Amino acid sequence: MEQHDRIHVELPAKPEYVSIARLTVSGVANRLGFAYDDIEDIKIAVAEACTNVVEHAYSEGGSIYLACYIYDDRIQVVVADQGKSFDIQDVESRLGPVDAQKPVGDLKEGGLGLFLISSLMDKVEINEDNGVMLVMTKYLYESGVEESVDGISSLQSEQG
Repeated sequence: MEQHDRIHVELPAKPEYVSIARLTVSGVANRLGFAYDDIEDIKIAVAEACTNVVEHAYSEGGSIYLACYIYDDRIQVVVADQGKSFDIQDVESRLGPVDAQKPVGDLKEGGLGLFLISSLMDKVEINEDNGVMLVMTKYLYESGVEESVDGISSLQSEQG
């Protein structure tokens, strides 16, 4: 499907600006005709991604780069930073798999943001080459979701 429009916003990596990112994606998703529950899922995923940038990417200063790519059948939201990167395999190995049957109190602290994001969005990809770029896709209709998509994947760098 052809991409139609894109919206780019650069925000200071401060907690008080996360709500602007949420409002931006909410407005775009509403304009595309997403259901209320899907809009809420997108807002939570974007807020979690932006909060990760605020808390982990920079020691001070820095920006959150938010982009929405609009297609006929989906929205693709990118949250990126140019701060400290991380190794997704290292995070997953330290935290282990999340067991949805365990009580919330038994879960390890930290690292649940990516699990939450992947459970709310249809497709999530991470590029950790220059900072972190999180690419989140939500399909407008359930028929657009590929049955083979199984959560978070790591984007391979096209450089080098």
